[in-house]
Amino acid sequence: MMDHLGLPVRDYAAAKAFYLAALKPLGIGLIREVSAEQNPSGEACGFGSDGKPYFWIGGGAPGAGVHLAFEARSRAEVDAFYAAALAAGATDNGAPGLRPQYHPGYYAAFVIDPEGINLEAVCHRPEADDAA
Repeated sequence: MMDHLGLPVRDYAAAKAFYLAALKPLGIGLIREVSAEQNPSGEACGFGSDGKPYFWIGGGAPGAGVHLAFEARSRAEVDAFYAAALAAGATDNGAPGLRPQYHPGYYAAFVIDPEGINLEAVCHRPEADDAA
């Protein structure tokens, strides 16, 4: 299942203001913002609903740096995705681990696929729930 999508934007502040206004009628609002110090790709913000950000924007050149995240059912699936992707020809863009800057329990791994797309597998479940 798709978890979230991230797109680069030329003017972060202007894009953030645009999406705040344009998505409001759809019930989609700003859920989380991360600083450049917290995020290797630079400052970014996530829009969504019900406390879940699923559409992210961040600084960068449009058309480059597309980010696609897939939801994993466990941390073991995140680890397996990372190993399989590297074996299939991807390059490392962040080994499996916690990313608490996004939320406590956010466990993810990142790779760059052979076409240059930033892929992520993410598990939002607490470690104790992994076996369930």
